[in-house]
Amino acid sequence: MFSKLLEGVDRALVNKLVILHTLVIAVSNYLVTIRFNLFPGADLPLFGEFPLAAAAFTFPIVVVATDLTVRMVGKEAGRAVVAMAIIPAIIASVLVLLALGDEHAYRVGFASGTAYAIGTMLDVYVFQAIRERSSAWWAAPAISTVAANIIDTYSFFYVAFAGATDAEGKLSWIGANWHIVAQNNTLTKIVVGLVVFLPAYGILLKYIQSKLDTDNGGDDTPTDPNMTTPVVIKPAPKKAVTKKAATKKAATKKAATKKKS
Repeated sequence: MFSKLLEGVDRALVNKLVILHTLVIAVSNYLVTIRFNLFPGADLPLFGEFPLAAAAFTFPIVVVATDLTVRMVGKEAGRAVVAMAIIPAIIASVLVLLALGDEHAYRVGFASGTAYAIGTMLDVYVFQAIRERSSAWWAAPAISTVAANIIDTYSFFYVAFAGATDAEGKLSWIGANWHIVAQNNTLTKIVVGLVVFLPAYGILLKYIQSKLDTDNGGDDTPTDPNMTTPVVIKPAPKKAVTKKAATKKAATKKAATKKKS
């Protein structure tokens, strides 16, 4: 199904990227059930006690993981990686939440798939244009950290919790205040993404580029700073056998045979 999109791309790399996306989403969907007030007892305008879901500190990884995916395997293969990760991520999320007895497990799983597809496809198609036009590695992930997190977070909390009820059928706190949690999570994700994950991603990107240069036999071809073309791991070049070396090898073999007889 995805073979055409992944043609020429290192499959081991694709598998690792799919696992990365799946793990980050599954862990974040578990952490979204852990909610707390960042400023207990405070009464901040618009923010109150600043209620948060713990996933605000891990989900920004999805944005940089998507950026990394597109840079390493290209736009079309990146779309395939995203599509391959959606279903396993939803299944893993639902199973984890069901095991924990969360009554919103199915809604969270569906919301996760919806938000992930919207956010990552937006990143793959819209922010790819920024990657291709800007030589600064940080431009696309920085802009996508802001824009994608706004769209992703609000769509997730709306689908997962808007109007949600408790075990008694009454409107739950998160069902009535999902927009406040979404607002606070969005701000936290953007700050964490720009301050923590973006610099860390820059270091990781530099390391991967240097490693790919080494694995590709150390050729002198300039590396595309935005890595928008698919990564194909080239085997080390074989040494050419000259005519002189071949003649010498044949003579040595003949002499050894003659000596043995």
